[in-house]
Amino acid sequence: MAKFCSLYSSSSGNCTYIGTSQGGILIDIGISAKRTCEALSEIGVDPCSIAAIFITHEHSDHINGVKVFAKKHGIKVFASEGTLAGMEAVNALDPKTVCDVVPYSGIEAAGIYVRPFATPHDSRESTGFSVVTPDGKRLSVATDIGKITDTVMNAIYGSDLVLLESNHDIGMLQNGPYPFYLKQRILSDRGHLSNENCAKAAVKLVESGTTRLVLGHLSKENNIPSLAYETTRSAMTLSGSAEGIDYLLSVAGDRNPVITL
Repeated sequence: MAKFCSLYSSSSGNCTYIGTSQGGILIDIGISAKRTCEALSEIGVDPCSIAAIFITHEHSDHINGVKVFAKKHGIKVFASEGTLAGMEAVNALDPKTVCDVVPYSGIEAAGIYVRPFATPHDSRESTGFSVVTPDGKRLSVATDIGKITDTVMNAIYGSDLVLLESNHDIGMLQNGPYPFYLKQRILSDRGHLSNENCAKAAVKLVESGTTRLVLGHLSKENNIPSLAYETTRSAMTLSGSAEGIDYLLSVAGDRNPVITL
């Protein structure tokens, strides 16, 4: 049985747990090591059972707690070559922590097969991750993406569960307090996925067999959970998919419940 939990998901910090009875992995640790341990404890997971940490990219909301957590528990860190270089540049890795480049062909940790895929984002070499558990469940994490490329869709298509970015409402962003350059960065093809574009991708995913959708990485300034939820739910309804029958939809925030598959 596969277990998925978005421990934290927002523009302030991100951390995702995926595990089985054999152990688990973390994707990103963008909050403190202490808060990560507390969140794991709340869902009944011993930090010592974490077999590996996988990092999507080097932005602070994805790596803030990696240095301390990995060193304290002696856990190996995997990321793309560019991401590891970016982390080293900001001193986000302890010299004693073992790190390695995760091959695009994939790697196994705690019986979970983890395969990265390239994502369009304004970082050195950002990735998402699609994992397959020992019982054949496929779960994907696709956040911090400016647009849904063929590479992204091919990687997550057919997943049982997808954590998909629904970062901002375009109207809220355009009329909000952010400076012009930041608005342009977020709206670009290397920025973040809007509610509307998330909804379009979600429709395709459910058509491919995805039954659990978790909307993540919501901006606290440019989005509202109910708005992100309703944008995707409405698109699903128009496509002929019924919530509770064809799929289950939720919005990730902080300290979310475990989803079992």
